[in-house]
Amino acid sequence: MESKLVIYNTLTRQKERFEPLHAPNVGMYVCGPTVYGDPHLGHARPAITFDLVFRYLKHLGYKVRYVRNITDVGHLEHDADEGEDKIAKKARLEQLEPMEIAQYYTNRYHQYMDALNVLRPSIEPHATGHIIEQQQLVQQILDNGFAYESNGSVYFDIEAYNKKFKYGILSGRSLENIKDASRDNLDGVGEKHNQADFALWKKAQPEHIMRWPSPWSDGFPGWHCECTAMGRKYLGEEFDIHGGGMDLIFPHHECEIAQAQASMGHPAVKYWMHNNMLTINGQKMGKSYNNFITLEQFFTGNHELLEKPYSPMTIRFFVLSAHYRGTVDFSNEALQAAEKGYEKLMNAIGDLDRVQVSDKCDAETEKVVKALRQKCYDAMNDDLATPLVLSNLFEACTVVNKLIDHKATICADCLKELSETMRLFAFDILGLKEEKSGSNDSREEAFGKVVDMVLDLRAKAKANKDWATSDQIRDALAAAGFEVKDTKDGVTWKLNK
Repeated sequence: MESKLVIYNTLTRQKERFEPLHAPNVGMYVCGPTVYGDPHLGHARPAITFDLVFRYLKHLGYKVRYVRNITDVGHLEHDADEGEDKIAKKARLEQLEPMEIAQYYTNRYHQYMDALNVLRPSIEPHATGHIIEQQQLVQQILDNGFAYESNGSVYFDIEAYNKKFKYGILSGRSLENIKDASRDNLDGVGEKHNQADFALWKKAQPEHIMRWPSPWSDGFPGWHCECTAMGRKYLGEEFDIHGGGMDLIFPHHECEIAQAQASMGHPAVKYWMHNNMLTINGQKMGKSYNNFITLEQFFTGNHELLEKPYSPMTIRFFVLSAHYRGTVDFSNEALQAAEKGYEKLMNAIGDLDRVQVSDKCDAETEKVVKALRQKCYDAMNDDLATPLVLSNLFEACTVVNKLIDHKATICADCLKELSETMRLFAFDILGLKEEKSGSNDSREEAFGKVVDMVLDLRAKAKANKDWATSDQIRDALAAAGFEVKDTKDGVTWKLNK
């Protein structure tokens, strides 16, 4: 199958046509969470970004195996080779088993990803379930002369690797720059040949709870090993896409590339995709910066920086309203704009069911409808340009509002096309869904058809310039708890809570 999809490859620093290694099969690996705390907005962005990739590739007809890992061991503090394991530290503080911590926060992660309508991956491997595969990877790198053992730990030999391959090709860093940056780093001092060398296997200190026997020591794998080992196990020695946040380019993904080359003699990944960061006051949002807002806090509004709660679909819309490679800075104003945008789109899609069909379309309506699907595909095929998709859908919203307000006409075939296209891109591809308002659901459903009928009568009164009747209907609805708004794009209504 010929692909029109073009994606930005971080490795080559350019957009490239997406051509899978073994079409129609696609292998995609994405770095998942380190499960030691509640998921926050920074976790939502890569999850939604690669959910979008997953959905679109499947829509295009590819058979996608999507692997997203759970890091439950080996991720030490400050992403370093020394210090305490993040999960073990949390377990010590809360006086629990590390696996209790990992399981609890894995469950929490799933709960909030489900709320964001993020599809589950095809496979979700855990680092602790693949210790043997990681040990095999370490042994291969040792056997090939690109690693060395030191005091029971095993380190990757960057100098030896760089003589045959090139370390730094993903991040664009030279070996000298990396070595200079590592000179003040005391991690593993005395054990490493070079301070830029990174751990493949760490000997566990006596107080370290999470440990496994190995040929070198009782210890645990380095953080970078798990993705290389598990990606190879489930997707093969070569696969199509490796994704993650831009903050993982160095050192994590750079180390993954080196491990694959050193163990197999060739690269594993064809396309490297990275979403940009979510920031708060210009600084990356994350646990290590202590400036994060959890998804639970967004959904409840229980945080000093939040003016109000924001629903899961508002958060999803907020993420999709920026290109995945662009930065997004948190603000209440941006989230409230996303909330309004989401409501506008959902209202228009809901209004499609009450659009009156005519014998023919007016010229402007027909023009918008016939161009809409291709314009949305063109945007998606150009490196997943979701802001442009939403812009196209908003153009369609304007058409729907004019149809509801009897300021435009549409034939049955065009209405079917408009409805199918808007639902396809909003729901199936962008992954949005309609949110109900809890206890008011039944009231809205019960009154909805009546309000639609009354508004149709009001629209006809306005068309006949019977302003008194039009205003009377609006005021009567307001008294009953319904808010009716006349906008430049048409009429909207909602039931006040």
